[in-house]
Amino acid sequence: MTSIDAPATPLNLKMEYKVTVAVGTSMYSGTRNSVYVTLAGENGESEKTVLDNFGLDLSKGAKDEYIVCSAASLGQLLLVRLEKQNYWVEDNFFCRYVTVKPPGGSSALTFPCYRWLIGDMIIELREGTAKKLSDDSLPLLLAHRETELQERQKIYRWKQFALDMPRCLDVESEKELPQDVRFDNEKRSDYQAALYYALGELALKKLAIKFGESWNDLDDFKRTYWKIRSPISEYAMNHWTEDWFFCYQFLNGPNPRSIKRCSVLPENFPVTADMVQSALGEHTSLDQEIKAGNVYLVDHAILDGIPPNVIEGKAQHVTAPLCLLYDHPERGLIPLAIQLGQTPGVDKPIFLPSDPPLAWLLAKIGVRHAEFQVFQVLSHLLRTHLLIEVFCVATLRQLPAVHPVYKLLTPHLHYTLEINTRGRAQLISSDGVFQKVSSTGGEGLLILAQREYKFLTYRSLQPNLDFHDRGVTKLKGYYYMEDSLMMWDAIHSFVSGVVSLYYASDNEVLQDSELQAWIRDITQEGYGDIPQFGLPSELTSKEELITLLSVVIFTASVQHAATNNGQFDWCAWVPNTPCTLRQPPPTDKNAVTMEMIMNSLPDVSQTCMEMAITWHLGRSQPDAIPIGQYVDEYFTEPRAKEVIKSFQEELQDIEKKIMKKNEGLELQYLYLCPSRVENSITI
Repeated sequence: MTSIDAPATPLNLKMEYKVTVAVGTSMYSGTRNSVYVTLAGENGESEKTVLDNFGLDLSKGAKDEYIVCSAASLGQLLLVRLEKQNYWVEDNFFCRYVTVKPPGGSSALTFPCYRWLIGDMIIELREGTAKKLSDDSLPLLLAHRETELQERQKIYRWKQFALDMPRCLDVESEKELPQDVRFDNEKRSDYQAALYYALGELALKKLAIKFGESWNDLDDFKRTYWKIRSPISEYAMNHWTEDWFFCYQFLNGPNPRSIKRCSVLPENFPVTADMVQSALGEHTSLDQEIKAGNVYLVDHAILDGIPPNVIEGKAQHVTAPLCLLYDHPERGLIPLAIQLGQTPGVDKPIFLPSDPPLAWLLAKIGVRHAEFQVFQVLSHLLRTHLLIEVFCVATLRQLPAVHPVYKLLTPHLHYTLEINTRGRAQLISSDGVFQKVSSTGGEGLLILAQREYKFLTYRSLQPNLDFHDRGVTKLKGYYYMEDSLMMWDAIHSFVSGVVSLYYASDNEVLQDSELQAWIRDITQEGYGDIPQFGLPSELTSKEELITLLSVVIFTASVQHAATNNGQFDWCAWVPNTPCTLRQPPPTDKNAVTMEMIMNSLPDVSQTCMEMAITWHLGRSQPDAIPIGQYVDEYFTEPRAKEVIKSFQEELQDIEKKIMKKNEGLELQYLYLCPSRVENSITI
């Protein structure tokens, strides 16, 4: 091996290939171990060459150049083989990519890697042009695809976390994960430091407050506002009792999918016209407004009968409310009536805005408590984290790195396996955070998720269809809907552009055996327990593929941002979205007192824990990669890069539209600004 700046030697009689090795930019990406490279072409292989220039090689962030020699032309380059050997002490190595410039003035070829080399290890890299199985004919490349998948299927195995739930990766803790899907060192350090910081402030708050006064009135909750705070959480603190703010959160809070048009009043919600006439105003009636499509319903029947948690020996309480809403022509969305259970009766009164103020306030608290359970367990955990993990596992098991769908999806699956593994162990386990603070923690959490999963549909994951099916397209000020549809259209257009580069016809989709194995793994293994889900086990057209890939990217980015990023904003003022109720719902509207409200809301410990964990999970990540920014370049061909560039330009236009729309708004909705939406689920 000769440095590229070395004087001419007899080696110059051989064919010289200029090789550049790009090292990862995170801590500990470089290595002092010995690394070798071999080039494999259609005419044979180069010399095995140690990567060793004068001075330090393969340091963090480096792009080191080497000369690799061959006795004759290798012809078309097919593979780059990297081999790491331990040298006294194990020193892992992260390679971003390798470029090879053949002799004779040919353009350099890029071989994406983005993998760790651990121990004594050999990996072989394909040139970056995306290829379906039908695009390969050489035995060496066909064998490489097959071997890669066989090795991955041994590493990434399915496991049933619980009955009637999506399957997940077969590991017990993040320490068992392959290094390639783990957080990098900076991410891991930040995650742990932020958690310790939040829990540290939590501990200090509990000490300070417990040695002072206990909760006597609502102002006492202000004592939990220390350094961890946000403008919207403070806005919520000042406006949470107002009816318009209560309704606003159904549209733009962390659970913006629960509202739907009410075409007929549920039989178990006996609201009469006289009850709500004063709220509707003159010259109209409840029946007229229902027929006009101006009445909406939030029905949390899914919570009915969920076994309540027991925290420190004390039984908690779960509400399963129905809430009737009206889109008033002047006032916007307003509440008409609330029932805090699914079975009407003397002990389940219907609360009205005209009721005694404390009774009406406690009824709204009961609804917001239900919203906490639904958004955390169903909208957030199940419908984003757990659904996307199925695609993570199936993609690793069934698609080789050279496949165009692998290249498209991988940046949108980044870090999801680790955050989900941590979540199962730290948040929803038998001794996790939800067990300690949530009224549905423990057995109830799993039952709640299982109920939702049984009725989950693929159609509901497509925002353009979901808004139509829920009958909410007429609602004004539904910023989540407006921004979601803009983002959906941009993602769908981007995916369509990428798919059209590699699939000329529906038949090419149907004949792609790797793609068909992927969808079978998803539907038969990942989602095998829900036959009504509606996702077929065979992809028969380009449009089916485009829609599915758009759903994956949208769910992993936009939908996750909508439910995750604002959770501290809406939950930090705990009375606005309480994690638990310590008293059952009131049965007598005239008997509600402030003492009853304070005894129902979370105690000091639960309040501080809710603030700490929602801040930790909802805060902006310092290493966040915004949607459409592809730091790891899996696509190398110019035509694919042009599609990515167009996507980025469209996202910039959306950013400007959202910012313009929010100018002058007292309460801004910025969660779906592309710059604030991560490419993947990383927290």
